Amino acid sequence: MRQLRFTGTDSKNGGCPALHEDVDSGEVIVQGRPLDADDLDQLLHLGPDDAAVAVPRELLVNHAPKEMDRVPKVIGLDEFGRLFETFEYTAWRLETRGGYASDREDPTYAEFVETGSITLDYDDDWSRNIRAQVLADKTIGRVRIVDEPPTEGQLFLLIDSPRNTAAGEDIRYLPRGEADTRLLGSEDFWIFDSRLVARLRFDDQDVFHDVEIITEPTEVLRYCQIRDRAMHGAVPAAEFAAQLRD
Repeated sequence: MRQLRFTGTDSKNGGCPALHEDVDSGEVIVQGRPLDADDLDQLLHLGPDDAAVAVPRELLVNHAPKEMDRVPKVIGLDEFGRLFETFEYTAWRLETRGGYASDREDPTYAEFVETGSITLDYDDDWSRNIRAQVLADKTIGRVRIVDEPPTEGQLFLLIDSPRNTAAGEDIRYLPRGEADTRLLGSEDFWIFDSRLVARLRFDDQDVFHDVEIITEPTEVLRYCQIRDRAMHGAVPAAEFAAQLRD
């Protein structure tokens, strides 16, 4: 059973609406008028076990918490993978590292180091899912920051990029000097539907461990602004590859 603490009401007779706080978890419990079925149909992301109530704006302004200690919400790789199936409109990534351990473990990486080319698999799990999302009228893209000259790992991803673009991704490249001028930072992250940021967490050996989920609106907006700065003037992958050959 939860241990709840009453935090406030604007009611003059002690009824709804009111707020309580879970003493242990810090969750806020909202009492209010339930929405009817027509109103519920308009709500986004309402799960089968969720409930929705309406309360006056003043209740939240007067009695809801104004400050909080943010605890990172970390998810595992399986839950992270499901985001690429459940996003509704857009998925976009910024890649900032010189290389990734997962790429170096791929069998085609050794082929690339030995021959300078790789055998592209256009029907891998990633490509099949991206094609399905694009056919559902969704948009997937990314900007890759590259060193000058590009690292071995960055060149590997460039040669692999036709697989991604054939599936429907928009992949673009931006030199690191330009990225530094634009203050893009060094974080690797995905933005889903401009409402959720998945910050990828790596160790010093470029090993991908887990994902921090960010939904706080001000922080999400900051990442969206980074996306806008990164996209401006970034070069499509095929054009960037042609520039390197010239």
